[in-house]
Amino acid sequence: MTKTTIADLRASVQDRSAFYNLNDYFILGNSFLSFLQQASLTRIISPSQSNYIFYQYDHDANHRITRPLNKDLFLESPHDFESARENFLDFLNDLRRYNERAATLKKNRKYLASKEINKVIYTMQQSIGSIGDSFDNSNQSRKRIGQLFENLVKLVLKEMGLECEPRTISIPIPDYEGYRMPYELDLVFSRDKAILTTETEYIHQSEIVGSVKTTSKDRIDKIFLDKFLLTKLLERKVPVIAIFLHDVQRAQRGNSIFGIASTFKSNHFLGYTVALNKLDGVYYVDPRPEMTVNERLREQIHDFQQLLVKDLWTLSSR
Repeated sequence: MTKTTIADLRASVQDRSAFYNLNDYFILGNSFLSFLQQASLTRIISPSQSNYIFYQYDHDANHRITRPLNKDLFLESPHDFESARENFLDFLNDLRRYNERAATLKKNRKYLASKEINKVIYTMQQSIGSIGDSFDNSNQSRKRIGQLFENLVKLVLKEMGLECEPRTISIPIPDYEGYRMPYELDLVFSRDKAILTTETEYIHQSEIVGSVKTTSKDRIDKIFLDKFLLTKLLERKVPVIAIFLHDVQRAQRGNSIFGIASTFKSNHFLGYTVALNKLDGVYYVDPRPEMTVNERLREQIHDFQQLLVKDLWTLSSR
């Protein structure tokens, strides 16, 4: 059996004909995990936060180092990942059939307690991100990695039975005839197929706007501003949520380059909440510890699993 190489994995990430279904993400995730076992890459534990690890590639990738990976979420075993994949697809099928009632089914209680939903999403996306870290020029892959995370969230929501697509709208500016403000929305989704009319030609009353980013770094202010402007220009409340993968990066700590630093700006987040508006939900696949400890942050920020299991159905029934 031919072994997977880093060149094979890079080609898969760059393949523009792939990733039109969840199975492509599962295949790439499994291939990367198998590659980690076959290639015997150096595994490095962060000295500042021991639940984060790095992998260092060999000479084929010029000994580059992956992004920090949360080993509490990253399923390093291909066998464990395959088992988690089957559980995840079964639960998505239950969500499609039973909606919010899926969480109350006896067979799903243990599954939800395991938080395995977050682990599957994290492993698939961080496999892509780690492959991207092997490129000679990180700019080659950064945009692609973000696009694939946005697409992954879209495919998950569609698998649950929701209508979900990116949308570009051009909103007229009141009192300035002929002037319009263009908006590219990452995702617009709804529980039922919305029919846009002349009164709601941009965003239907039943639709939710989702901003999907791998990290909030340098992006969180725009999401708050988007909600403010959409509400102002459309002259009604527009539900806007934010979905992030993580908010961590590698940093120098003492003599080690394998420290962990948070990129989440809690004061900015709370300031925008007060000065502009609250978002209708903020969800992380890998939340930072302060998001669960700080009472004000805990009120607004939750893990990605909660969005799928509970909040999404509440939002879409408004």
